[in-house]
Amino acid sequence: MSIPFVYHPIYSVPFPAQHRFRMAKFRLLYEKLLQKNIIHKNNVLEPQPVAADIIEISHSKEYIDAFFNNKLDKTRAKKLGLPWSEQLAARTKYSIAGTLLTTELALQHGIACHLAGGTHHSHFDFGSGFCIFNDLTIAALTLVKKQLADVIFILDCDVHQGDGTATILQEYPNIFTCSIHCRNNFPLKKTESDLDIPLEKDIGDAEYLEALQLALHKMLEIEPDLVIYDAGVDVHVDDALGKLAMTSQGIAARDYLVMKTCHEHHIPVATVIGGGYHKDLDHLVERHCIVHEQAAKFA
Repeated sequence: MSIPFVYHPIYSVPFPAQHRFRMAKFRLLYEKLLQKNIIHKNNVLEPQPVAADIIEISHSKEYIDAFFNNKLDKTRAKKLGLPWSEQLAARTKYSIAGTLLTTELALQHGIACHLAGGTHHSHFDFGSGFCIFNDLTIAALTLVKKQLADVIFILDCDVHQGDGTATILQEYPNIFTCSIHCRNNFPLKKTESDLDIPLEKDIGDAEYLEALQLALHKMLEIEPDLVIYDAGVDVHVDDALGKLAMTSQGIAARDYLVMKTCHEHHIPVATVIGGGYHKDLDHLVERHCIVHEQAAKFA
């Protein structure tokens, strides 16, 4: 089986160099995976931008129009935390499409990986924490609407709770939301996922992997048609915005365990890279490579 990867050059748009959101990481991740010979021209697909009506499956039309026309009020603009530009607006449509394409490819191939995605803090009518629109919920709801999947399990291993995902999907019992996150971290006010596994700060690899087993046990109980896996690396001990103490080896074990479990039970899995905020881009990109390196083991 050849594992498909999804990427578009527009993912890294011009951005303030000192901004906490490391916009350059997407291009650098693509280049690093090329160097590692994990991706090549025959296994990388480029998404086409989504139309606004696709986004409406998960967000209010008022919010969508306000964002794309640069008319967000000051409160929502501050909560989002990203400087608006036409390039950012264009990028947004491609990134959402990338996650949707990745989920569709996972259903066909068993595993597929997106070199972006995981905007889990975005809510129905506002963005938050660098997340404009929620690609996870848009993809899940679109697959269900198109009858490509009936039951979907969203496994969010970013260090921050997937609050937007949980809120948007609270009325959809066939889309199960699971968040493993640091208890004392952003967002300050948590929402309620179908399964929340809050962790105390500074726990390391062993305790984290024990918690992951609980999530995977629930996943197997549900028997989903697809797992959407947010492989955030802000769980790393050196991450600027994380408060857990995982090593790169622990992250690799986490990602491998997720994909091994899905593979053994014939559950397709689509991966997104989620959060990662280390100031050193080289170190950050190496961590984002991990999920793709682990996925490649199942080719």
